[in-house]
Amino acid sequence: MHPFDILKRTPKTNCSQCGHPTCLAFAAAVAKTGEDARRCPFINLDGLEIVAPQAATLEEIPRKQDLALIEHLKEKTAALDLNAIAAPLGATANSEGILLFRYLGRQVHFSKKEIRLDGEQLVDPRDQILLYNYVFSSGGRRPANDWIGMESLPNSISKIKTLTRYCEEKLAPCLAGRAPEAVQNIVRRLEAVVEPDPSATLALTVPVLPMIPERIIFWDAEPEDGFPARVKVLFDRHVLDFLDLESLVFTAERMAEYIIEISG
Repeated sequence: MHPFDILKRTPKTNCSQCGHPTCLAFAAAVAKTGEDARRCPFINLDGLEIVAPQAATLEEIPRKQDLALIEHLKEKTAALDLNAIAAPLGATANSEGILLFRYLGRQVHFSKKEIRLDGEQLVDPRDQILLYNYVFSSGGRRPANDWIGMESLPNSISKIKTLTRYCEEKLAPCLAGRAPEAVQNIVRRLEAVVEPDPSATLALTVPVLPMIPERIIFWDAEPEDGFPARVKVLFDRHVLDFLDLESLVFTAERMAEYIIEISG
């Protein structure tokens, strides 16, 4: 069964009551892993033969869902003309029709068969989903360098807490008290740019993907005034031309993880 056979039976409202961020993700899980279609309270089951899902551990379920979504995204991107969308994505296409672009300071080779990162096959499903989503967008408006917080993006209320917990609150203690040479190593590895900001201790613009710059604003701790170290991550106003909110939050999480890794 194809995911679109399931998708057309859903309300396509992305209400998330099934436990998936979108109706498409839910449909892919039903079609590819046998997830129970009745998890969607609004699905039309008339004439649909429901196959009972195979037993799986709690640890296996998210991975099965991710792999199902990857296969679905791979099918969708297979229909794209990679040469035609290279420039709108800030990428180049080589003679073999493989897209080349940077992801957090590392080289991506994106083909219709696989994704390689710095020459090695990319195996983390979260990174694969992110990169497939980015390529499938086929490009959009170029970054305007007009920075906004997550709270200014539509339908982002449920994502703000995730961004705070898994990115901003992790980055603040990592950057606190860092020597200038340590910060420069982060800047170099991420191909970031230090931005002037007299109101902050440090401001960096990180090109997570060619058309997905993200700005980190950092204020170091002021113990005498009782202020802890703080971080605020800002996004370009046009960012949703390229990624959905779920993928966007993941870019910030991944950026935080990589900065922490670089910082030792």
